[in-house]
Amino acid sequence: MKFLYCALAVVTLAALTACAPPTTAPASGGDDRTGTLRVWLYDEPNRAPKEKVVGEAIKEFTAAHPDVKVEISYIPTTPARHEKFKGAFNDPPSAPDVAEYGNTDLAEYVAAGGLADLTADLRGVDVNADLMKSASVAGKVYGLPWYIGVRALYYRTDVLAELGLKPPASIGELARTARTIRARKPDLYGIAVGGEYTFGALPFVWAAGGDITSLDSAASRKGVEAYTGLLSDAVCPPQACASLTGGRTVELFAGGKAAMGILGNFNRAAVDAGAAAGRYRVVPLPGFEPGSVAPAFAGGNNLGVLRHARHRTLAVEFVKLLGGRTYQTKMYEAMGNLPTLTAARDELAAKDPFVKPFLDVVAAGTRFVPVHPGWVKIDNTKVIPTMLQKAATGRASVDEATTEAAAAVKTALGGS
Repeated sequence: MKFLYCALAVVTLAALTACAPPTTAPASGGDDRTGTLRVWLYDEPNRAPKEKVVGEAIKEFTAAHPDVKVEISYIPTTPARHEKFKGAFNDPPSAPDVAEYGNTDLAEYVAAGGLADLTADLRGVDVNADLMKSASVAGKVYGLPWYIGVRALYYRTDVLAELGLKPPASIGELARTARTIRARKPDLYGIAVGGEYTFGALPFVWAAGGDITSLDSAASRKGVEAYTGLLSDAVCPPQACASLTGGRTVELFAGGKAAMGILGNFNRAAVDAGAAAGRYRVVPLPGFEPGSVAPAFAGGNNLGVLRHARHRTLAVEFVKLLGGRTYQTKMYEAMGNLPTLTAARDELAAKDPFVKPFLDVVAAGTRFVPVHPGWVKIDNTKVIPTMLQKAATGRASVDEATTEAAAAVKTALGGS
């Protein structure tokens, strides 16, 4: 579905363009300054709040560019998006100028030659180095991180208070707390964890000093063992939890079936709509050392410019406007999307205490998946979930499961 917005008035947009570096149109694209700027954005289950904010940005943009129209197409986030993007890369006349894309798709799209290098255009942007990595390949920047999603530990305040427990300050304490809750309240899972919850498990691996590219290392095995150890009858029974996805763990915590859960800032609305509403708090997921924070996966979406864009300068300006402080803040207020710009996050933290634990997670350092086209294969073939499930259900030892997973990762990333 497409929506066409036209210019309504003429105003100055000096604040947007005064410090912008000049852009040079690539030979494969163009730099028209009039006409229709085509933009692809991801669709949402409830699009209306997003559409409202985007509409406000478009009105501001077209007011400053009276000879420009902005055409928005909302595209699905299903796996079919990969083919849609690749089709646009190979057919410039059908391609948009600007596109929202998932940061885990970045390497695949860059390898396909579809995205423009925006390194010079975005130099000095107020995004920390860890987050900028989610928009970078081989030292070049291919998009502006628009929003991020990080996970932290949600816990039931009433349950912990009743049992005289404190929020865990280490992974060891997390396991002990979860076992205590399950033993004294057998109708609850101590913590909802899932065998198909890749981004719930990876912080344990990273906290131990391991990584996706070395799953058979001693450090990675320590993290895998700690996570799969929670998939036990004493915490979250493997017969029920081995098949749980991240979405199902959210449902269990929100529905009052689990005392703790590893959930994202983007899950707030779901929790507030469930039985746990008003009876929970959030702290950073702890690491192995008391008081440390486990690195979280920095998921989220970027705004990029296609290499074949016909309106390169306008495309960069629109990315900077929609991805700027004003509209990142509005997107948080409308959708709960955590801003990537430091100033925008600080502003929100002063207004909304809920944001602080997630900002503490970001400040402690986030991690990302391998920036390689092979990550899509690793993800789609469920290499990590298979590893977790085998270890949790006893179909393989941790050493066996991680050895198998490490081999699959190496193959996907082009190793021999």
